[in-house]
Amino acid sequence: MALKFITADEAAALVQHNDNVGFSGFTPAGCPKVVPGAIARRAEAEHAAGRPFKIGMFTGASTGDRLDGALARAEAVKFRTPYQSNKDMRAGINAASNPYFDMHLSMVAQELRYGFLGKVNVAIVEAADVTEDGEIVPTCGVGILPTICRLADKIIVELNDKHPKEIRGMHDLAEPLDPPHRRDIAIYSPSDRVGDTCIKVDPAKIVGVVRTSEPNDEGGFAPLDEVTQAIGNNVAQFLVSEMEAGRLPKEFLPLQSGVGNVANAVLGALGDNEKIPAFNVYTEVIQDAVIALMKKGRVKFASGCSLSVSRPVIQDIYANLDFFKDKLLLRPQEYSNNPEIVRRLGIITINTALEADIFGNINSTHVNGTRMMNGIGGSGDFARNGYLSIFTTPSTAKDGKISAFVPMVSHLDHSEHSVKIIITEYGIADLRGKSPRQRAEEIIEKCVHPDYKPLLREYLELGVKGQTPQDLECCFAFHQEIAASGDMRNVDWKKYKKQ
Repeated sequence: MALKFITADEAAALVQHNDNVGFSGFTPAGCPKVVPGAIARRAEAEHAAGRPFKIGMFTGASTGDRLDGALARAEAVKFRTPYQSNKDMRAGINAASNPYFDMHLSMVAQELRYGFLGKVNVAIVEAADVTEDGEIVPTCGVGILPTICRLADKIIVELNDKHPKEIRGMHDLAEPLDPPHRRDIAIYSPSDRVGDTCIKVDPAKIVGVVRTSEPNDEGGFAPLDEVTQAIGNNVAQFLVSEMEAGRLPKEFLPLQSGVGNVANAVLGALGDNEKIPAFNVYTEVIQDAVIALMKKGRVKFASGCSLSVSRPVIQDIYANLDFFKDKLLLRPQEYSNNPEIVRRLGIITINTALEADIFGNINSTHVNGTRMMNGIGGSGDFARNGYLSIFTTPSTAKDGKISAFVPMVSHLDHSEHSVKIIITEYGIADLRGKSPRQRAEEIIEKCVHPDYKPLLREYLELGVKGQTPQDLECCFAFHQEIAASGDMRNVDWKKYKKQ
């Protein structure tokens, strides 16, 4: 069946008001680049004519501004799931105009198949190659691509020539069977394969192919500073000590690390530490730092859901496919984040906390308990199931006016039961086998900024007797104080404690 080549505007005309649309990719990597903008323009035209136009959005995770940003600015969002990181989408979420369902990334494709999230009307996917018999080769990000292509009534392909057809073979594409027929996933090392190098769809479902030549959007991270470098060094020091104590095997274990400058600092410190052997990566997002370590021989193999790297690095990978092709593997997030695989491989998981309380609970998503930042992403998939669950954070923010450590988190994403280690620039809090009061003492002593240690020690003495010494009159005093005076250091417990 011959492929039908169409324009982005013609593709947008195939999407109707109230459709649920699935998008490929994971971070800006692998996301469609031009059709979402055409849909946004169509929405604006429909709104100007007095007609409604909104779509439901299923993505792998965050996307680029040309997808999330364009549709948010066009007020074309009926609902959105899962993780996002775009400022305009975030503003709409916090204004309650973009209904947002935050969920664990490993569960998105599964819950689509179960019918929990509604029908997928249209799939819009980026490809390095598409054939007349329905074979689609993704680019540098996969996300939920296999599932949305199978479930959708219509598939629109953006064929992007920035990604060579020769990347075929760098993907491992599959879907698990659903209960009661599900079987184990036969991944016993990060390089194991269980799927195909392309997905195969009914070619009649491909209603149009849009030719593009668009690079990925680049987010960029803040440069490393003394704080992030100290956190990275503390993570490396901790893992070396675990090896020396015999709690980590001498050959090390696969690593998962989140996204951002702290994650890059951690990877850099691990790569520079001669006591840590060359290691494998089993993660969601493969960043520049992983590729740099691979070229140095410090990373042996990296499995992920996307190559979210800078343009010079992706060009380097494509120019040297003979070197990289047997060292990189991209999977759907249902496999990159799968709890079964995470537990079997014994992954060391390292994720970022937005806020933590002194008893070891983590808030990854909400500022002051109400305003969504990005979402839980894959941190829950990994933290709950990892061999070691490590959370990192700078001890303060906003020039010291905000403490990352509070008496009680204002929103809970990861409970004390999923958190083994917390690391800041000041040190390492080992929470394993400790009671709530012991955890609080460990966190205050090892991780909290000196400006806040006296306040949190005072709080610990306010707590009523019991397993967890919380004081419900005072537990949110830090949050109330930042709203009142703009500085958590101004907390006076007497203001909050009833006499």
